[in-house]
Amino acid sequence: MRIIAIINQKGGVGKTTTSMNLAHALAKTGNQVMVIDLDPQANLTIGFGAQEKPQQGIAEVLMNALPINAVKKKIRDNLDLIPAGDRLGEFEYDVSSGVRRGFLLNEAISEMGAEYHFVLIDCAPTSGILGMNALLAANEIMIPVSGDYYSMQGASRMMQIIDYVETSLKRDTKKWIVLTRYHQRRKLSRSVQEKMVHYFPNKVLTTPIRETVALAESPSCGKTIFEYRRKNNGADDYMNLAKDIVDGKVCH
Repeated sequence: MRIIAIINQKGGVGKTTTSMNLAHALAKTGNQVMVIDLDPQANLTIGFGAQEKPQQGIAEVLMNALPINAVKKKIRDNLDLIPAGDRLGEFEYDVSSGVRRGFLLNEAISEMGAEYHFVLIDCAPTSGILGMNALLAANEIMIPVSGDYYSMQGASRMMQIIDYVETSLKRDTKKWIVLTRYHQRRKLSRSVQEKMVHYFPNKVLTTPIRETVALAESPSCGKTIFEYRRKNNGADDYMNLAKDIVDGKVCH
């Protein structure tokens, strides 16, 4: 089971857009996929049109030891969602679990069994205890980087945090970088791509995600890009990104 944390401290780089559409792309190609909304803002849950009030979710798994299977929702063919839940924001301040707090998601996924090919974790733009849970549960990490200077700096900082955690715990995970909000005609976007390939060799996935209006609009309708506008650059790019992930295709 491939567990991929989609994470970057910087906001606005396409973490939730990537989690949502990559999960659906993998599911559409026959994989059994679970996606976990680990952001208290619950944007992923809302984007899938699965927001309810009141709602239990990953919050109850982390805080009340509820099994993941008790809160999962089947939202598309081959695709299940673990919503954020109404109380996820409280987890940052809940110290009842002591030093185990960072490993709770890892324990919950381990107890779940191996019925999925992929588990994607959509992370909040922070490296706090929720981010730590994602890093310690994942065996792969994906960092979305939009085509601008600040996003590139955010990715570099994220890599430093990941390296520190892995060195401390003597563990190693596969790391991927995906370029998002990409404008092929813009010199800056091309420059960011070249620098990421140079500084992080064999980590930048082949397919950049081009910026389209449809990708921004689709979550407001509770739809992925494949449901909102199937014939679109965004749909093509996320389907190709899914193939990159399956095959491990990176820029050289």
